[in-house]
Amino acid sequence: MRGTFAQLPPELRWREWMGRVEAVIFASPEPVTREALAKVVGRDCNLDLIIADIRAELAGRPYELASVAGGWQHRTRRHYAEAIGVATGLGTTDAKPLSQAEALVLLCIGYFQPITRGELSRFFGREISRDTIGHLRRLGFIAAGPRSPQPGAPYTYVTTREFLSHFGFDTLRDLPDMEALEDAGLLSKDRLLAGEFPWALMQGEGYEEGKEADPEGEA
Repeated sequence: MRGTFAQLPPELRWREWMGRVEAVIFASPEPVTREALAKVVGRDCNLDLIIADIRAELAGRPYELASVAGGWQHRTRRHYAEAIGVATGLGTTDAKPLSQAEALVLLCIGYFQPITRGELSRFFGREISRDTIGHLRRLGFIAAGPRSPQPGAPYTYVTTREFLSHFGFDTLRDLPDMEALEDAGLLSKDRLLAGEFPWALMQGEGYEEGKEADPEGEA
């Protein structure tokens, strides 16, 4: 088969490469990495150019080839989300619900990882509950990172590939710029580090009422 493939004219060989790459990505439920696709087309092939050509062909289609979690994945364009929801019910229920408090905790982990539960508690001025950390872990958005050099060596927490994939990021470098979030009034690193935070956002969710923040706590 390899010999037959190598004997194809360059244009037909390129189309075959494109077809193989798209087929593998289409069939995979997870983002497909560069290393996996290199096994399909060979390491001497210009994979970035193949991806670019596939994207160009999909320009007018309701789905696209997205760069997420360090790989590529077929995803429906956002424009069609409402139509899909009406037809299938997908998106009308919260398959992976996040409260506002949990979303803020996840956001802080994303920006300041690796980070301990105690450090998160200091940021928010409230004890971040083990239930909050446990829920984010069950959703697959965070995982245990390296032990902190602090006394007691508490666990730190880091985001996962599932976090990147779910929110449509290729790498952590794709997280919104901190200055942009500050301009939008959503997050301020200086305020967080100074222990100033809008506590009303955390009321009733994600912290343990009436407890002092445990600087060395861990889930």
